Amino acid sequence: MPSSPAARPRRYLMCEPRHFDVRYAINPWMRADAPVDRERALAQWQTLVDTYRSLGHTVETLDPVPGLPDMVFAANGAVVVGGRVFGSRFHAPERRPESTAHHAWFKEAGFDVREPESVCEGEGDLVPVGRVMLAGTGFRTSEAAHREAQEYLGIATVTLRLVDPYFYHLDTALFALDDENVAYYPEAFSPGSREVLRRLYPDAVLADREDALAFGLNSVSDGRHVVVSPTATGLIAKLAARGYEPVPVDLSEFHKSGGSAKCCTQEVRTA
Repeated sequence: MPSSPAARPRRYLMCEPRHFDVRYAINPWMRADAPVDRERALAQWQTLVDTYRSLGHTVETLDPVPGLPDMVFAANGAVVVGGRVFGSRFHAPERRPESTAHHAWFKEAGFDVREPESVCEGEGDLVPVGRVMLAGTGFRTSEAAHREAQEYLGIATVTLRLVDPYFYHLDTALFALDDENVAYYPEAFSPGSREVLRRLYPDAVLADREDALAFGLNSVSDGRHVVVSPTATGLIAKLAARGYEPVPVDLSEFHKSGGSAKCCTQEVRTA
């Protein structure tokens, strides 16, 4: 049997889906003919919060703002490394006011916040993995923002190009398992970016398209436990075979807007 990877307590920022809805379409998942069951969404979100706390993690909350239905996707508001906050500048006009609320929360909590000059959607496209930052581009976050993040955060940034609109953010196609390894769906990336990932992570867990479309890669790992979509059954089996402990949580209401566990979860890294 493989040895069990080690978990590390995390600090998460989340936003209750009090105003969650699908009012516009800014990715292929969003459809006006698939109405949101808000009561179910609230229950699923609370289950996610309770799951994190049961695993020993800290969850803090950002107050939702009326008229901003996507604020539940808290990961997009910033990326935090070593206590430094690199904020957001959303691509879609509908989401741009979210940045103000995120930046204000971090400032009130005592953090310095750098507001990007270029389009940047936080942890949606900026994924810290140990000593490097994997940075997605192609649909939302610009390469210029990758350079800004590297200069401000002082962490080596590796640009990866996304090519499939169903995987419009990096965190829909890849997640960090721990500080050394990742799981990802190769076909979401350009040929050159696939080669970069192969070289950086030769032992990565690879997902197929079925599991990627089930939001299996929009997962959250604490180094051992992986909060994952329950319908990504192939990926769940692969994770278990590597010694990780899958923790399935149903977030199907949020799939209607193109998100799942990771989209709802901003990690606040202070060390």
